Amino acid sequence: MNHPMTSLLLNIAHALDHLMLLVFATAVAAIARDFGIGRWEDLMPYTTGAFVMFGLGSIPSGRLGDLWGRRSMMLVFFFGMGGSALLIVLAQNAWQLALALVVMGTVASIYHPVGIPMLLRHTSKPGITIGINGTAGNLGIAAAAISTGFFIQYFDWRTAFIVPGALSIICGLLFMKFAPLEEGAPAKQTVKKIALPASARNRVFLVMTLLAITISILFNFTTNGNGELLKARLPILAERPALLGTLLALVYGLASLSQLVVGRLLDRFPIRNVMLGVIVCQSPLFLLAAFSRGWELFLAMIVFMALVFGSIPFTDAIIARFVDDSIRSRVSGMRVAVSFGVSSAVVWALGPVVKAAGFDVALLLLATVAFCSLLIAWQLPGEQSIGRASVANEKSSA
Repeated sequence: MNHPMTSLLLNIAHALDHLMLLVFATAVAAIARDFGIGRWEDLMPYTTGAFVMFGLGSIPSGRLGDLWGRRSMMLVFFFGMGGSALLIVLAQNAWQLALALVVMGTVASIYHPVGIPMLLRHTSKPGITIGINGTAGNLGIAAAAISTGFFIQYFDWRTAFIVPGALSIICGLLFMKFAPLEEGAPAKQTVKKIALPASARNRVFLVMTLLAITISILFNFTTNGNGELLKARLPILAERPALLGTLLALVYGLASLSQLVVGRLLDRFPIRNVMLGVIVCQSPLFLLAAFSRGWELFLAMIVFMALVFGSIPFTDAIIARFVDDSIRSRVSGMRVAVSFGVSSAVVWALGPVVKAAGFDVALLLLATVAFCSLLIAWQLPGEQSIGRASVANEKSSA
């Protein structure tokens, strides 16, 4: 079992991972003014490299987590996030900022394929463990909104990176002290606790990968675009960054509670049933948001973000249920690489799409993506059918 402080630091790391990647999205207008760029939409594509590396970097991160050790990789994460924050603070133009964000995205890629499998390794209730961890990550998103808005209004955008960067280094020192040394790299385990028939394994992996892509598209578009969406639909927020940050933090804080509910449900019911129950509601809510204005849009945002956040635990739950611990970091790394590699294009396209067509069209596109998620989730085989296939496979082998 993980030391309680180790589990706490792993959850804080998830919060820092999302917080530091999303400071830019909240501060983009202030950074554009500082660098003499006319519109925030024109600066938004410069963060694309961070999200590309967040995805691509997950493959070597997952491989190193399994073959070298997850504790060592988490230390690289904590200290690397602090160092990359310093690089961002030193940036003097858009291209320097883009390169520093690439470094941060590369280091941030470590967490999901390494930290979550480390957290799940000894738990008897993976659903609620994933739910708590996901809530921590989403509270990091909320903290990014409220802290960045506060720092911009009362200090400057660079402070918004300095503070979490310093916190990450402090957490790294604590992790070094409390996280126990591993007995051996996970890949060196000789006993496999989970072994699926090839047909079931391939189908599960395909569903997990495609679902990860659609969920990441919804996640990246909303978390990077919600601030500007609120300003467009509630013009009073345009010159009040602290209030905007507070409202975004309220949205993300309330929405993050959905992961606790989903986590409990995943421990009690089949994954497929829980997935379909959440995902079926997403598309109608995005359609509603497309035609909402003012405070109605704010209320709709709380609900659709609860559904977006509520769907995040599904791919980790699939990995925990169907993938042996000895290869979880590598499988998770491949999943993150594919999903964020594709969805990083969404971050690049966010500014140009909104500039050309407006948020109405953008939200209609998200409704379409959510409908695709439903079709994909429907294809996940039931756990009973997989169990029967596993038994038949064992008998045929014998």
